[in-house]
Amino acid sequence: MTNRLPQAFFAAEPGQLVRSVNRIYRITHLVSVDSVFAVDVQTNESTRLRIDTLEPVNAEAAMDNQASGQDRDLLLYSEKDWQEAQRRFQAIKLLLDNPLRTRADADRVAKQYDVHTATLYKWLKLYQEAGHVSALVPVKRGRRTGTKMLEGEQEKLIATVIDDEFLTKQRMRPQDVIDEVMRRARLAKIEAPHPNTIRQRIKMLPAAETLRRRGHREAARNKYDPIRGEFPGAAFPLAVVQIDHTPADIILVDDVHRQPIGRPWLTFAIDVYSRMIVGMHITFEKPSSTSVAMCISHAICPKREYLAELGVSGEWPVWGTMSVIHCDNAKEFRGVVLERACTEYGIDLQWRPVLRPHYGGHIERYMGTMANQIRKWPGATFSNPTQRKGYDSEGESALTLREFEYLVAEFIVNVYHQRNHSELGMPPRKKWELGILGDATRPGVGIPPVPGDPVRLQLDFMPFYERSVQQYGIQIECINYYDPVLDPYINATDPDNPKLRRSFLVRRNPRDISKVYFFDPVAKSYYPIAYRDMGHPAMSAWELKEVQRKLKEQGRSNIDEHAIFDALGRMRNVVEQSVQKSKAARRQAARTPPKVSVKSKLPGSAIQTGQPASTIEDDPFAQPIQPFDDVAISR
Repeated sequence: MTNRLPQAFFAAEPGQLVRSVNRIYRITHLVSVDSVFAVDVQTNESTRLRIDTLEPVNAEAAMDNQASGQDRDLLLYSEKDWQEAQRRFQAIKLLLDNPLRTRADADRVAKQYDVHTATLYKWLKLYQEAGHVSALVPVKRGRRTGTKMLEGEQEKLIATVIDDEFLTKQRMRPQDVIDEVMRRARLAKIEAPHPNTIRQRIKMLPAAETLRRRGHREAARNKYDPIRGEFPGAAFPLAVVQIDHTPADIILVDDVHRQPIGRPWLTFAIDVYSRMIVGMHITFEKPSSTSVAMCISHAICPKREYLAELGVSGEWPVWGTMSVIHCDNAKEFRGVVLERACTEYGIDLQWRPVLRPHYGGHIERYMGTMANQIRKWPGATFSNPTQRKGYDSEGESALTLREFEYLVAEFIVNVYHQRNHSELGMPPRKKWELGILGDATRPGVGIPPVPGDPVRLQLDFMPFYERSVQQYGIQIECINYYDPVLDPYINATDPDNPKLRRSFLVRRNPRDISKVYFFDPVAKSYYPIAYRDMGHPAMSAWELKEVQRKLKEQGRSNIDEHAIFDALGRMRNVVEQSVQKSKAARRQAARTPPKVSVKSKLPGSAIQTGQPASTIEDDPFAQPIQPFDDVAISR
């Protein structure tokens, strides 16, 4: 096995010093997939500890090292620098995957990548010390190559013309694109970009996607798609994970009036090697990139607290990063945030070949197994009208979303994982344990490292904005946010161009937008920033979108924060009055965050890396998810 462990994780191995309940222990033996024997270093008493409750003793020093190696958010690197970091990682990966490597092996790899052997060892040291691919981003003086410095209108104009004219089966020439950009720039009365800049943007297009969009699908597949068998490398736990969505064949009811409100969506992730379900997400909203991110973060993190919160008795000893994720080509599996976060955590996000359904066979078979189980519960819709004939699904519906989630988790943990799997010849839980611990004939891969900073991990999968800091704070979609932590950055200018305002990265949880998360480039931490007006109620991104739509329908041209929250109050009153009359209104009420006072941390308090999610007051995944399209960077 390799020794590539991200700094945000620690391995539970014999000899490792760990902390549990303010006591320091040294691990002596691995007992099972989720527990170890350890000796108290002060009393020398031996005890059994759960792995997912342990922390590394040198957590603070580890985070200091991480800060020096990961001093920027993933999205702040240029495309060229990020690609170079990945190229360097592919080079050292050949050495990392070979625990018995020699100097001759290093010389061979260095020659293959046309670098000096000392340079290769330098990359290897940088990665091992930081534990992140971003540590391999080249450090250069001056502005990074590939940084886009055009105004937002110019970039949008170039991207639009390339999409309309170049990435089509008409196969327009670059000169045709330049001519069209110049024409549209004159019409829009904006400064036209230089022709060389337009040519550079065309060169930056992904080669495979460009071929496909221009009508050369077969050429793209033959040149860029890997030659593979059914599932290469799925020979151990978390080697390959499949993820997909499906609408559940059941009608659920609301929490207050127990009236039918509709069918939920299920997102599952399954380990191909063991058939263990490694993560899931359930929501009333249609699949989005956030649904995928929620499922992935749930898969990576331990499930003990999650099961305790649901009230499910049982063990779900699955955590850690997967090597490969296989998913279909739906748009919710694509996006800068999702792809870059997966890359940062060493996850290879791969899309299923079109018209090759066997690549998703494992997750689809589990979806069928889950559907058969759901049909046994009240409110089932079955898979077609013939099967449903004579059964009133809405009349028989009785489960709320939370009760349904409890039943799904209960089935996964205490039924599906425990019963014999026809293809494996054993239960998935047994297959997982064999892959982790091994047996007399085959060694295991070892217990996966436990996430040391689940909140930062979740933030890395969140949608993002770039904003400058004004005297009133920061503004996202007409809503103002403020905290004293922003004061040093008010009207800050770009370090590379003093004529421009400096943009800062801000992430937002679409389920509750009463606070956002500001990345402080000096402290290298995220800070929760609440509404500037603390009297405003919490709302979801879905509600904000709906309010803005209704205000525009009313002919409101100037939509400000006060208009938004006034309209929100009126909308909620209408929903409250009609909640017993209309299924749509009940469904809308189910999407509304609970009416609680807005809480935020004391001024100047950051989300501390390395702190367990359960101890952080501003848990970014504490509320039900809301529907939204991928949030793009806006300025």
